Amino acid sequence: MKAFDFDLFVIGAGSGGVRAARIAAGHGARVAIAEESRFGGTCVIRGCVPKKLLMYTSQLGRNFAEAAGFGWRADSVLHDWSAMMAAKNAEIVRLENVYAQLLADAGVTRFRDRATIAGLHLVELGGKRISAKVILIATGAKAVKPDVPGADLMITSDDIFEMASMPRRIAIVGAGYIACEFAGIFSGLGSRVTQLYRGEQVLRGFDGEVREHLGKELVKSGIDLKLGTDVVSVARAGTALRVELANGEVLEVDAVLAATGRRPNTRHLGLEAAEVELTEGGAVKVDEYSQTTRPGMYAVGDVTDRLNLTPVAIHEGHAFADTVFGSTPRTTTYDYVPFAVFSQPQVAAVGLTEEQARGRFGNVKIFATQFKPMRTAMTRGSDSALVKLVVDAETDKVVGAHIVAADAAEVIQAIAIAMSAGATKRDFDTTIGVHPTLAEELVTLRTPR
Repeated sequence: MKAFDFDLFVIGAGSGGVRAARIAAGHGARVAIAEESRFGGTCVIRGCVPKKLLMYTSQLGRNFAEAAGFGWRADSVLHDWSAMMAAKNAEIVRLENVYAQLLADAGVTRFRDRATIAGLHLVELGGKRISAKVILIATGAKAVKPDVPGADLMITSDDIFEMASMPRRIAIVGAGYIACEFAGIFSGLGSRVTQLYRGEQVLRGFDGEVREHLGKELVKSGIDLKLGTDVVSVARAGTALRVELANGEVLEVDAVLAATGRRPNTRHLGLEAAEVELTEGGAVKVDEYSQTTRPGMYAVGDVTDRLNLTPVAIHEGHAFADTVFGSTPRTTTYDYVPFAVFSQPQVAAVGLTEEQARGRFGNVKIFATQFKPMRTAMTRGSDSALVKLVVDAETDKVVGAHIVAADAAEVIQAIAIAMSAGATKRDFDTTIGVHPTLAEELVTLRTPR
């Protein structure tokens, strides 16, 4: 008689949970996974993937506008929101099925139901209790709305992927990843976009020069960026919404997107039954091996609020499975993790900001350039790109790289490899560039600022 029903029970079938389940099963563990929504989690169903598909849609609209500079002529260009959403939905269903099949092929038992923790080694779902030697919490995070009157009238990024039609006027509250990305998407599709943020500049926590540069580019693209202001209330005004701002201004829009942050999905999960400790922000508290404060309980991904990126959750899930079921203890290293904001233009970075580097090393060298991308030569566009390297002056190591430009995300991965390997500025300088490209700017920066 087996002591437990399963060796591992995973709650949440997003990127981190699915990877953990598959790898653990590959190590010979008896694994089950439960998902109350759809296999694939935030990234696949309502995050990275559909958002980038909408970004491509929006970019195509901008490309049509620029095409005349290259000699193309078209009498009219129309966009069909319904057709786009149907194509997006078909792709998401395909990916969801891929995730489900990967689990099935690995021999993982799947439950399409909400699971909660009933105690140490106990999970409850569908009115029954299941025991597991190890429980992994991989429930991710969810969007939150600001605490203002009429907040229930706001939508979140989740709702956008189910919208029947495109809002002609939209107010976006926030200035982080999601806010900047959807500002670019809707602006490119022809909506009148007003972006509202109470701080001094977009992308709080990013390199200061990057923030300033992107803010200017957003404005140049037609987005009405209102900094240093906040929403006081939202109310219905006929078929529209009336948005009152702290400075007394009133906006009338068709939709209000709340992009003011996300909260770990730990509420009503039963964590108190197992006495699992949470942080002040409601995230599951874990050590470097993703173990919680209770034996046999682990957590990975956004629910731990360490570094909330899909590839990080996948790495944490894989490392957990190798450690607990593969007899190969591994941790996740958070240095030199590249990331991208799919705004228009994109922002991509790896390593330290200039401000962080000065605080850590004191003596740093900054190499940066701003220039008009080659594409604008024939369109007479006003776009401007930024490429920036942060170097520790004592060791000559490149400790930060930042790009604001179209396709910046496609460039940063290679830079992350070099930096992870300890590349110095001299290594960059002795590398021959690919001409004519944006990427070659990274190896032609010679004079420190």
